[in-house]
Amino acid sequence: MHVITKALLIGCTVLFPFWQGHAQTKPTLTVEKIMQDPAQWIGTSPSNLYWSEDGKQVFFQWNPEKAKRDSLYSVNANSRKITKVSAAARKNLLPPGGTYNKDRTQRVYERNGDLFLVETKSGRRRQVTNTVERESSPSFTFDGQEVTYLKDGNLYAWSMGSGQTRQLTDFRRGRKPADQDQTKDRQELFLRKQQMELLEIVQKREEERKQQRQAQREILKNRPKEIYTEDKTVDNIILSPDERYITYRLVSRPANSKLAQVPNYVTSSGYTEEIPTRTKVGAVQPTYELGLYDLQADTTYMVSFKGLPGIQEKPAFLRGNQRSAGADTSRTSSEARKIMMFGPYYSPNGKKAVLVARSHDNKDRWIMSFDPATRTTKVVDRLHDDAWINGYGPGEVGWMPDNESIWFLSEESGYAHLYTVQVASGQKKALTSGKFEVQSIQQSKDKKYWYLTTNQVHPGEQHFYRMPLAGGKMEQITKMTGAHEVTMSPDEKTLAIRYSYSNKPWELYLMDNKVGAKPVQITQSTTAEFKAYPWREPEVITYKAADGAEVHARLYKPESSAGNGPAVIFVHGAGYLQNAHKWWSTYFREYMFHNLLVDKGYTVLDIDYRGSAGYGRDWRTGIYRHMGGKDLSDHVDGAKLLVEKYKVDPKSIGIYGGSYGGFITLMAMFTQPDVFAAGAALRSVTDWSHYNHGYTSNILNEPQADSLAYLRSSPIYFAEGLKGALLMCHGMVDTNVHFQDIVRLSQRLIELGKDNWELAVYPIEDHGFVEPSSWTDEYKRILKLFEANLNKSAPK
Repeated sequence: MHVITKALLIGCTVLFPFWQGHAQTKPTLTVEKIMQDPAQWIGTSPSNLYWSEDGKQVFFQWNPEKAKRDSLYSVNANSRKITKVSAAARKNLLPPGGTYNKDRTQRVYERNGDLFLVETKSGRRRQVTNTVERESSPSFTFDGQEVTYLKDGNLYAWSMGSGQTRQLTDFRRGRKPADQDQTKDRQELFLRKQQMELLEIVQKREEERKQQRQAQREILKNRPKEIYTEDKTVDNIILSPDERYITYRLVSRPANSKLAQVPNYVTSSGYTEEIPTRTKVGAVQPTYELGLYDLQADTTYMVSFKGLPGIQEKPAFLRGNQRSAGADTSRTSSEARKIMMFGPYYSPNGKKAVLVARSHDNKDRWIMSFDPATRTTKVVDRLHDDAWINGYGPGEVGWMPDNESIWFLSEESGYAHLYTVQVASGQKKALTSGKFEVQSIQQSKDKKYWYLTTNQVHPGEQHFYRMPLAGGKMEQITKMTGAHEVTMSPDEKTLAIRYSYSNKPWELYLMDNKVGAKPVQITQSTTAEFKAYPWREPEVITYKAADGAEVHARLYKPESSAGNGPAVIFVHGAGYLQNAHKWWSTYFREYMFHNLLVDKGYTVLDIDYRGSAGYGRDWRTGIYRHMGGKDLSDHVDGAKLLVEKYKVDPKSIGIYGGSYGGFITLMAMFTQPDVFAAGAALRSVTDWSHYNHGYTSNILNEPQADSLAYLRSSPIYFAEGLKGALLMCHGMVDTNVHFQDIVRLSQRLIELGKDNWELAVYPIEDHGFVEPSSWTDEYKRILKLFEANLNKSAPK
């Protein structure tokens, strides 16, 4: 699913003076300081953790020496000694990933386009391929005797015993060549027959050609069938456990789809160069079909999904009173909605399979049994949402050890929980329940337990649990307040954990995988300079919205305040995330900026508005068909809270944010001008009909079908309401939210005669800024905006 991305958090520059005043006093934050290269003064947290095959070491990326890039390090699980992996040692190191055979004695993986086979116990490695072509997606056959892989869009199998390779599919683009006789007209056929009857030499040579063709067919009889795909592409090629059937997905991509072009002005050539990006929401999307190749019958078939329940239903917004004015209602109820299918996923014993299908409008997800012999399906679970379903599908469904039931995640109850369903009977059971979300899950290797990460303790915390496979009591293994990203050792006895707290960046810990075990911190990543400042622990609060909903937020308060001071509300970006939590934020620059603002007397509120992650289905879909509705009113209610409970000046409240946060800032400044005196909108969507399809169509449907949703959700239609001071900042080579967005809004403001706004452009920046100079310039302008318009005590 495409999303509005948040800013990238990298860059490099020289250090700026930090200590201002006497050494005994608290260091003074400056924009220059907090926007410089984070590796140089904050430090670099460990990342990309993985265990060695023998479970003796944990490898991770780290950069304690402040180099230009991270390096590979390892820590001994017993001695806890950290070692930097040398370049020579790294060449011989077995990489993570790949696929294991059933008893996990072997692993196959890809590196640089070639395949390697590893004996897991000895670590002995064998190179399977060594070609200029790229081999990928290696896997073991059900009997464990061969390795299958993809090359040039086709499936191959390599025998571990003989070392021989056989090609299993022969997909070819274009149309199948027609039989020569079928392409000839009647006159040509008559003359051909006449030649054969009159001339012996013609007869003789034709017979020789027939014999040659027959001999060639004998040679090629074990080759796979030529499957012509016309103008379609092939992906998701899967071999059945009995090696009789191969399923594949045919993708029809729309011809001549118009891509938006982003001009790049600062280039090495000296010429403006165009960057091709994406289509816009509502453009024709690819369509998918599921094909099946029966190797034994040497025949191909297409799998039908016509009987899926609800496949022909119109979306709720096109029915009855919900229908949008101006909507395109031309699609009749007899037309089936388009779907995208995933799988099949075969049971451990290889005898059963399930498929997952999702509707293109993302309002339905079906899980169904699948019989490749008859090509029939039967729905065992349907998840429907009149708004849009969450991302539950591929990778979040699997088989139980009984070979009769599958597990999956679903928001059926309103929160993401774990379910099982018996494939034959459809009998379903919820293994977890409650007002919290299951965020990741895996089965133990002995198939006795689940290991889960949830936010059961608090929406702003993430903890690791163990639960019996049949369900029951969830044992909480991690205890420290904050978030835990857990990677288990191969024997599942030890946990490597990336842990962070609100004011403490991520560090690596090791602990035994049992309740009551104590985590041991392994890395110390932050610099002394960074730790010299007393970074605040923002209070995670809740307040009631106007409609009674409970809103979570981070609150930053000045240490002493006489009241009537200024306040700023920060709006995080979207896609599907949260920021009112108790771990180190991906918005760490904004976190530091909020500390700077509080030092200057501001109160800062950071809200997990409607649409944010972590709070269940209703919160997630609260923005359906109206972005800038409840998500904006949550910020208006937050401003009211600041005035009534924290005694800020109602005429000195500002708002800012990037991407979706920039969009909300524009809507706030245009539609709530008496609430917000100043706003900084960064890389903002100004008109949703110009954004991408995957993200936008989920929430607002398509513009040609739901024009009302786009009209009431796009800031460009409300620009006449601007009263306060507005700063807009945008990268000129933004390939996500295009620079065209802000240019169109600027022209609109000009035509409306508005003069209380300014636009700062960044010629070399994409959606996520990279250069520290750009970050610094942007936030100096934001601070100047707030100081000039909100802070009465600031020097003018």
